[in-house]
Amino acid sequence: MILAGDFRKGVTFVYNNGIYVIVDFQHVKPGKGAAFVRTKIKNIVTGAVREETFNPSEKFEKAVIESKEMEYLYNDGELYYFMDGETYEQVPLNKSQVEDALMFMKENMTASIKFYKGEAFSVEPPNFVVLQVTVCEPGAVGNTATNVTKPATLETGYELMVPMFVEEGDYIRVDTRTGEYMERAK
Repeated sequence: MILAGDFRKGVTFVYNNGIYVIVDFQHVKPGKGAAFVRTKIKNIVTGAVREETFNPSEKFEKAVIESKEMEYLYNDGELYYFMDGETYEQVPLNKSQVEDALMFMKENMTASIKFYKGEAFSVEPPNFVVLQVTVCEPGAVGNTATNVTKPATLETGYELMVPMFVEEGDYIRVDTRTGEYMERAK
């Protein structure tokens, strides 16, 4: 159990049948009345962020989140299969659990899978991935002004804006946290 008075950034706990992580917190001691803890919490499963206030003496169950590096193997149309490299155990996940990560992943890539009580609930791709540009219009001749971009589609189907010099067939590095172009890869 954890007391609301002990909340710090990154602490995970169970609240209203959901698993939450503390994004921000502030211990408030007003001149009149009792002290309280103002927090910004994020539901780990849905990603929803909300603000809550708690009495510092409230108790919550501490949520232990386990993270494993697993390899994305394949999908069979409905389920997406990931394999633990140490035990060779395969974990099937629904599209709703992997949807955001799949924009940046192709088969045989490694991802971080988050587990709570043995159940996988989230997939995080590596922070940076190298993917091939499959659809991209050629840049206009003479249009070399700085920060001019054009749309491009990657081999995973993800669309983003890239500089004018990027062409079809090029490999580029993408930051998966922001979904933005980083640089051309070799």
